[in-house]
Amino acid sequence: MIKLGVNVDHVATVRQARKTVEPDPVAAAALAELAGADGITIHLREDRRHIQDRDLKLLKETVRTNLNLEMAASEEIIEIALEYRPDQATLVPEKRQEVTTEGGLDVPRNRDLLSRAIARLKDAGIMVSLFVDPSPEVIGVSAEIGADAVELHTGCYANAGTEKEREHELELLKDAANLAEENGLKVLAGHGLTYFNIRPITTIEQLVEVNIGHSIISRAVLVGMERAVREMKALLVR
Repeated sequence: MIKLGVNVDHVATVRQARKTVEPDPVAAAALAELAGADGITIHLREDRRHIQDRDLKLLKETVRTNLNLEMAASEEIIEIALEYRPDQATLVPEKRQEVTTEGGLDVPRNRDLLSRAIARLKDAGIMVSLFVDPSPEVIGVSAEIGADAVELHTGCYANAGTEKEREHELELLKDAANLAEENGLKVLAGHGLTYFNIRPITTIEQLVEVNIGHSIISRAVLVGMERAVREMKALLVR
């Protein structure tokens, strides 16, 4: 069974649309865990467009599985992570104008910055993952600078226009996962994964966890959080 991390950012997106108190991502996280989620993922963005500091504080106190904080390698967010100490930190690229994270980290170009951030987070007992494209160079450098894991960016796979393109992207992900394992990195995956495209991803032998948000929250609007999580969990059985 591949582990499922449920991203509750878009519950907060709906809340922030009216700057009110509901729906509460903390309550959504509790329901996801009751339904079998193996972890909860949130992205505390520098512009606070959805998840707020309050959410991180309460989720740290209430999550009983694994709390994964997606974050930019900025001084402000690193200091917050060091204060609240989530179980896991996933370093991601972040641009104010993007709707959602558009691609993986440019690890070679930002090697020194990321290396320092990884060291500080790991010294605090936080497992560190890097959100990366399935590139051999990027994965090699990720291992060199001390990351514990890589989360493979599955956006190109998810957005492939034809079956041939999708199969090609899947092979790139498989090659990247194999290389990551050879370099001692734990393999995760995420971005654009849905109930309709997840099954081929489960054939990646090294994959131990996926992080899925938008698709699960979208289904939860119609069928409820617990059913949405259970249905996705059922698809992750190898």
